[in-house]
Amino acid sequence: MMEQMPAVTALANGNKYWEHTFDAFSAKVYLPVSAPITEIVNYGFRAPYLLVFEENKQTMEEAMRFADTTGLSKIAAEFGGSVVFIYPTCDGGWDNAPADLFADIISESRISQYYKDGTAIMRNRFTGEWSGYYIRGAVLRTFLYGVGKSADYIARHCLQRIEGDGLYGKGDISPVTCILENLSVIPAPAADARDIPVISIGNSDAVNDALTKGLDYVLIKKTADYTADFYKFCDRFHRMMGNLIPQANLAELGMVKEPGYCMVPTSKDNRGDDKDTAEHAIGYVAYYNKQIMEEGKKVPLLFCFHGGGDSAMCMTSVSGWYRVANMYNFLLISVEHHMNSTATEMQTVLAHLIEKYPVDTEQIYSTGFSMGGCKSWDMFQEYPKVFAGVAPMSATFEVGYNVFGQEVGPFNHDTIVPTFYVGGEVTPLPELPFQAQKCIDRVRYVFEVNDVIADYPVNLEEKDNWANPIYGIYGDTVCKIADPSRDSVLTLNLFESKNGCCYTIFGSVDNQSHEVRHHSCENAWKFLRQFRRLPDGTIVGGKFEDIKKLYEA
Repeated sequence: MMEQMPAVTALANGNKYWEHTFDAFSAKVYLPVSAPITEIVNYGFRAPYLLVFEENKQTMEEAMRFADTTGLSKIAAEFGGSVVFIYPTCDGGWDNAPADLFADIISESRISQYYKDGTAIMRNRFTGEWSGYYIRGAVLRTFLYGVGKSADYIARHCLQRIEGDGLYGKGDISPVTCILENLSVIPAPAADARDIPVISIGNSDAVNDALTKGLDYVLIKKTADYTADFYKFCDRFHRMMGNLIPQANLAELGMVKEPGYCMVPTSKDNRGDDKDTAEHAIGYVAYYNKQIMEEGKKVPLLFCFHGGGDSAMCMTSVSGWYRVANMYNFLLISVEHHMNSTATEMQTVLAHLIEKYPVDTEQIYSTGFSMGGCKSWDMFQEYPKVFAGVAPMSATFEVGYNVFGQEVGPFNHDTIVPTFYVGGEVTPLPELPFQAQKCIDRVRYVFEVNDVIADYPVNLEEKDNWANPIYGIYGDTVCKIADPSRDSVLTLNLFESKNGCCYTIFGSVDNQSHEVRHHSCENAWKFLRQFRRLPDGTIVGGKFEDIKKLYEA
């Protein structure tokens, strides 16, 4: 790990670069000027990690010229990213480079919501101090370029499952795409690595035959066109928890991705990095079908809050919420750096969005993953009459506490808020009642607020004797919905309230760790969209029998 910041050189055109030699490799990082919005909206997790294995060691000037000529620098600039050039430090270059070099590079690569001059700055969670610098790279989107001997190295050592220090600790860090030009070896992809996409450039029929037989995603080219190949092929993919996740082209879906921000007064309860300011910017990324701005009809709005270690674009991409928005025609607002903002400040953002977009104010909802799930619980507790429903996922704080871990003062005890909650059954974090008392307390609290008929007499010490090993008790109706894409099952416990409605669903997913999946998101939306919050604060919709039919069909 780089404990000292590398010297950064600024060029006359505003571009920057820095160089550093690690034990096993040297790195040159080129940072082209990005659009101002990238200072507010974090493109980081969506930014491609453009990792070039140099065929021969270049000077910094040669590397930058290569990036500019190929268009890699323009791709980096679009996402607020960089182009990173790598060459091994051992004698003999790529012929003698260690087999684990890629894993070594990734261990020095991090992406952060806070960065400076192309390096990620990491916070010590215990002291609160910022220290330690890493190459700025989104491990979820690692695109590995090789020519000649460096391509041979990639073919020998990187077309396989690779374990190492990933985004969430040890795990699968296999490349998202390998671009291989002028190979002199016949690749032999590992049998369990068929999902590694490859672009083959200028290679022999024997090479291409080996690639197409051994891999699921192969693009064969006679000559390189780095820019066109990126948008046609590479940009479709990211990797999460070791799984390659293809993503649709938004333009082809008829969707708009629109970054934006607004200035908000800093509320007194803000404990984030902006707590000492009079006002600060809150960024967001809006996703919507382009016709909603043309038709003039009011549409639902869903706030989406990312996890504590990722970003707005990452959350939308990984969760597949954009696909749900496309299918059901609503406005998806993925909020940036929400851990620096409060539930109160989000009301100012909402007012800005209502002015900017055709929002149906009776259909405003909130969802989130991990710390973003806690932010949705903030909305339940602090602004219940604003939201027609919430879908927190994979996290909760103690009842009465907010995303900063602070007591919120008076909070919701009597305003019904339709709630869909889901967590992973094999997560290492406390997401579900069998894992932590605070999860039990949250379920009991929601039962009370939503006027659920059933009691919740669940005690953590007695979990070995629970009827339902996950939640303690079963719902009035239990629905199991298979997710064949991940070989898992979403189990939903539907609870009836005293007025005959279903405002409360608590669920879990087997074979799911600490993650968020499209399958859960779509089923959450099927529930949320049944409800409207009238101007007088009344919630309407959601008869129990109608909700049952959604999941029993």
